[in-house]
Amino acid sequence: MKLVFKHIILGLGLLAVAGLQSCEKLTDVNINRNEASTTHPQALLTKVEWDAFRTWHGTSPLYALKMIVQTDGENANQIYNWQRGSFEQYGFLRNVTKMTEEAEKIGDSNYLALAKFFRAYYFYNLTLTFGDIPYSEATQGESMGLYTPKYDTQKEVFAGILKELDEANTLLKSNNNPISGDIIYAGNSDKWRKLINSFRLKVLLTLSRKSADFPVDIKSEFAKIYNGETLITNAAGSDDGQLIFLNQEGNRYPEFNSSGYGSGMYMDSTFIQRLQAHKDPRLFVLATQTRLGKEAGKALDDFSSYEGGDPIVPYAEVNEKAVKGKLSKVHERFYKDPTAEPLVLMGYSELQFIIAEAIVRGWITGNDKECYVNGIKASFKFYENYAKNLNAYVDATRVESYLSQKLVNLDNANNSEEKLERILMQKYLRSFHQGGYTAYFDHLRTGYPSLLKADNVKIAYRWMYPQDEYNNNTVQVSEAIKRQFSGNDNINLQTWWLK
Repeated sequence: MKLVFKHIILGLGLLAVAGLQSCEKLTDVNINRNEASTTHPQALLTKVEWDAFRTWHGTSPLYALKMIVQTDGENANQIYNWQRGSFEQYGFLRNVTKMTEEAEKIGDSNYLALAKFFRAYYFYNLTLTFGDIPYSEATQGESMGLYTPKYDTQKEVFAGILKELDEANTLLKSNNNPISGDIIYAGNSDKWRKLINSFRLKVLLTLSRKSADFPVDIKSEFAKIYNGETLITNAAGSDDGQLIFLNQEGNRYPEFNSSGYGSGMYMDSTFIQRLQAHKDPRLFVLATQTRLGKEAGKALDDFSSYEGGDPIVPYAEVNEKAVKGKLSKVHERFYKDPTAEPLVLMGYSELQFIIAEAIVRGWITGNDKECYVNGIKASFKFYENYAKNLNAYVDATRVESYLSQKLVNLDNANNSEEKLERILMQKYLRSFHQGGYTAYFDHLRTGYPSLLKADNVKIAYRWMYPQDEYNNNTVQVSEAIKRQFSGNDNINLQTWWLK
């Protein structure tokens, strides 16, 4: 009943937002124009959460991360040949801005805090996607008539993100009142603080290459948050920032009834082989056996009955292999189960890998192996909880056996670099349909894990700015391109955070 109630709220929130928009168009009704029309920010929060937690979901990151391949055409993400990105997330920020305005009207600091978190989340995604972006003047079209915002430098954007996250945490400390309209934590402000502070650590680790070129001492700030603030601690997932789906119209898992998964999408050999090399039983909850494997009567947990397609050969060759029954598909639970699994914006497993990396880098003191093991166990527990009828393949017995393997055990790493490689590999293996491009950005930042590219394929570090910006904000976007890339808006050029 609790979840049903949450999603009823979602529907009401959407109606409230729609009502606000439609009311603005009624110019001939008898209203008091000297009194502003208002709504409680809870009516906006549900929609804001719904959008934010689904933002990075989809198959595009899976191509870039060498987890799936296409057999009926060439996919740009698979060959790192994407071009223009989207400013869609600025559209989502409009609702965040509205929520901020309504929270200020009633003086509710909880909603102001969550608005700051969602702003930080969206701007984090946007700056990693493009580089310099509109930040300080963004989303001020309606309030200030500012329709051509300037582009702030990426350094300034990251500084602003961390400032807003700090402010969000401080605001929630001073107000423990329940947060109505919250479909993530059912109004628990303490759990929101845990998510916000954990996300602060993620942002700081993203800047690991910029320790000498940032207004804040990145390492000290990481240690301060780690040692002094509340963080996600529940290994079973109750602290995780996750959106749970229901088998109701409009509330189902995004890949439910996906036509793509029923046709040309298959598993990438890169991902399959890594799972096989690690004897990783998560393979059995993420992929199906090949047709030939099934026909041979092989057991579901027989690693030899799984095979992927080569991501760097012509797709016709991979299709031929698929026709012969030699390719595994994405597990059918992703497109046949309307409540397949939650989408985790950030959770305990990812946080433990972040902390393990920080320990190896010397930012904080602690037990890197313990955090590494915690991250793996939490990933297995996630699938034990949500991969229905497949729980036995990822239970506690399986994970203990997995952890004892030479290729998995962190004790077998000979130095810090090998430890980082193992930590980043496990962080990657847990990210199928979770975390969007996070593992790709980790790859750009650290080189781990390696991602297969054809000899003639260059590394893609970013996306080009949208055409709409060239058309409608020409001066500002041109200045940003000139400042960063000497006028060349190119996907193969690094932005500040990677230099």
